[in-house]
Amino acid sequence: MGYVVSWEEVKTIRESLRKEQKRVVFTNGCFDIIHRGHIEYLTKAKSLGDALVVGVNTDASARRIKGNGRPIVPQEDRAFIVAHLSPVDYVCTFDEDTPLSLIKVLLPDVLVKGADWNVNDIVGKDVVEQAGGRVETIDYVPDRSTTSIIERILERFSRR
Repeated sequence: MGYVVSWEEVKTIRESLRKEQKRVVFTNGCFDIIHRGHIEYLTKAKSLGDALVVGVNTDASARRIKGNGRPIVPQEDRAFIVAHLSPVDYVCTFDEDTPLSLIKVLLPDVLVKGADWNVNDIVGKDVVEQAGGRVETIDYVPDRSTTSIIERILERFSRR
């Protein structure tokens, strides 16, 4: 079980993990409606290091990225749920459209995004690599997404 922490706390935690020579992995997302794809993705991300830190978009950030109908689940609940997934050690929320500022604070050893991202387009790549870290991509589980779950719910229940 992980913890939801502030940026100040994650910076202190990062310093402690660095002293212990632990590899810190970072990824981010909205994590609106948790599904199998999220779990497999986070499990693979954790396998790349010793501690997994997840940045979760705030409600305002998720709304700007995903549209006015999102997120479905409020940020406090999303952060709590993600923190309680077994691969996750720490969760921080961020209000910007990208996690660049959080990445600069954390300076992870490994930055992870889904394979739908071109490695050269991953936000924070330059920061992580300049600090001696690396960037990895992880394949998504096919046909597993929050959007497809929402569409399925609307299709099944809008006929009533």
